[in-house]
Amino acid sequence: MANKKTPGNETKMPLTSGDVTAERTDALRRLFPEVFAEGKIDFEKLKLVLGEEIDEGRERYGLTWAGKADAIRAIQVPGTGTLMPAREESVNFDATENLMIEGDNLEVLKLLQKAYHGKIKMIYIDPPYNTGKEFIYPDNFREGLQDYLRYSGQVDGEGLKLTSNSETSGRYHSKWLSMMYPRLFLARNLLREDGVIFVSIDDHEVHNLRHLMDEVFGEEQFIAQFVWKSRQQKDNRNITGASIDHEYVLCYGRRVRGEQRDTSQYSNPDNDPRGPWTSANMVGLATADRRPNLHYDLIDPATGINYGRPRLGWRYDKNTMARLV
Repeated sequence: MANKKTPGNETKMPLTSGDVTAERTDALRRLFPEVFAEGKIDFEKLKLVLGEEIDEGRERYGLTWAGKADAIRAIQVPGTGTLMPAREESVNFDATENLMIEGDNLEVLKLLQKAYHGKIKMIYIDPPYNTGKEFIYPDNFREGLQDYLRYSGQVDGEGLKLTSNSETSGRYHSKWLSMMYPRLFLARNLLREDGVIFVSIDDHEVHNLRHLMDEVFGEEQFIAQFVWKSRQQKDNRNITGASIDHEYVLCYGRRVRGEQRDTSQYSNPDNDPRGPWTSANMVGLATADRRPNLHYDLIDPATGINYGRPRLGWRYDKNTMARLV
């Protein structure tokens, strides 16, 4: 389709998103062409091809919630919006290498699928924490751009039912999961093979988010659940008596590049085939009344030297220490 010129002489790009279901079906066709018959997937053949990878059991471990099927179908609905340049609000529009897109994030994620599929190095998401205050949930979450404009108050509209996702809601967690699932799924499609995603969250939904990301990205892609200190003073508002001063950042991907390991203390004076090594303190951290199994005489089996028992015992029990020796 040819590009169209707007009255302001701007180029309007037809960026309707692709069909996610068709793309996944094509990928399956490339991997297993033999399981297709008359253009449809023959699931019995697919079971035979996969063999032991198929779980025939009716009950299995997994995450489910009310509305999950609708959340999956929301991914399959192509986006119909179009990205429009805003030159008057931009800085150095023609030369900048940066891009900020304003709009409903589900619609925008769909529009980015064609141009950025498998190309993004890092994604950071700061979603609603589902505290019952900031998360506004439209009953039909498969909204398009005009729906977004209506419920966000940018244009007038009639008859759009909105509900604040309070804890008294019968589907308090389900609504949040239904909102997150398609967005995380589409974000995953944008990541490169070596890409990583970071998602901020707090105690309200960290457990559900972990399960959800395990399903979308795969358990093997979990890197870390970082804890960061988000509050310096105690929280006197907390009715439980516990002042929570931290939040979390979940990270999924291949690996992250942390600080380089300090190897200045490592050497290999005995030519150990495993490479350079360093000694470590083997003294324990528990008194005899707390961990009596860590308090014993450590005797060198070769020389008979007795190293005694430190006040806080040894780091490992007697059997483990003998194996290490």
